[in-house]
Amino acid sequence: MRIAVVALGKIGLPLAVQFADQGHEVVGVDVNPAVVDKVNAGEEPFPGEAQLAEKLADLVPAGRLRATTDYADAIPGADAVVLVVPLFVDEETAQPDFGWMDAATHSLAENLTAGTLVSYETTLPVGTTRNRWKPLLERVSGLTEGKDFHLVFSPERVLTGRVFADLRKYPKLVGALSPEGARVATAFYESVLTFDERDDLPRPNGVWDLGSAEAAELAKLAETTYRDVNIGLANQFALFADTQGIDVYAVIEACNSQPYSHIHRPGIAVGGHCIPVYPRLYLSVDPEASIVREARSVNAAMPSRVVDRARDLLGDLDGSRVVVLGAAYRGGVKETAFSGVFPTVEALRAQGATVSVHDPLYDDDELRRLGLEPYAYGTPVDVAIVQTDHAEYRDLGPDRLPGVRLLVDGRRVTDATRWAGTPRVVLGLGSDR
Repeated sequence: MRIAVVALGKIGLPLAVQFADQGHEVVGVDVNPAVVDKVNAGEEPFPGEAQLAEKLADLVPAGRLRATTDYADAIPGADAVVLVVPLFVDEETAQPDFGWMDAATHSLAENLTAGTLVSYETTLPVGTTRNRWKPLLERVSGLTEGKDFHLVFSPERVLTGRVFADLRKYPKLVGALSPEGARVATAFYESVLTFDERDDLPRPNGVWDLGSAEAAELAKLAETTYRDVNIGLANQFALFADTQGIDVYAVIEACNSQPYSHIHRPGIAVGGHCIPVYPRLYLSVDPEASIVREARSVNAAMPSRVVDRARDLLGDLDGSRVVVLGAAYRGGVKETAFSGVFPTVEALRAQGATVSVHDPLYDDDELRRLGLEPYAYGTPVDVAIVQTDHAEYRDLGPDRLPGVRLLVDGRRVTDATRWAGTPRVVLGLGSDR
């Protein structure tokens, strides 16, 4: 098949590589010429994705994958077009901003030819595929969905850094606008993906047709919103456990030994492109979902709660030198989307602290471009707050943070034995240790 992938980001590029690796001819479209040039040189434009560099180095010289900024070069004559353009969400109103997706869809439609399957993988509010993309594609292209082309929603369900493994591990969900569209989409994804055998699923791993685009849209929102709500509950338990002298991690471990309990881990922040964002998309179509709204509020407030804990223990943070350990939203991933570093730094500055940030994945210039003041080990500090669970911080001790009077570990990553003699507080451990 000839396949076009629109947007070569941290999900789109691995998808394009996966399709090409299965023997298909793939053209990727991206608005960023630098990304296009990197891909055409067989080089990864961003680090950290397992196997991506090796696969690019093989597939591009072999002529199976190339990139372009021109929709007219990629879309006409394609058997399938997969779109993974970012959708942004307003933090205050929880309303989606379709600007980039509208522009990409318009450009796609201008070049759409009959016989093409169009699949959206970007997470969407329920009803968007049928009520927004179908009319736009039909109006601009002059083609009719269900007769000249088929439109489906098939959400990405992968984590950056392990995309290829996740593509094999999880069922591929498909929601179409017609039975024939579902058949075409199922055949397409079966030809570009391979699946691990799993005996823990109610049916064989593979492509699962959910019956409608709306069901597939809700499935993606539900699985990510569940995680945010679950983490919010875990954070609520952790905050209470701290007031009662209870180790919440021991409690969670005990609860999860029973198969009906799946409590997540508490933490200083919920970051990334998915978990803090998709509940807002859900709220945009279900504003009465009070449980979702409350969990989002609990999680959004955690950085301030942790900073307040440090202030209460020291009496005052005004004039204190504080280092926040970790800019990335999660350990081992060079990504700051909705990272807790930003509200943590903001809360500290509001308390009068002088704040710097350390992250082993970012150099000083990169931190400064993020609006953060870089920290170097050996520089005197009063307080350290762990924001990211980088593996490096497991071995960190006060010897590298001269003068430190308090460590607040928001991720339960540091080693207590290395902090003997220095006050160390871990969220949810119920006492200062």
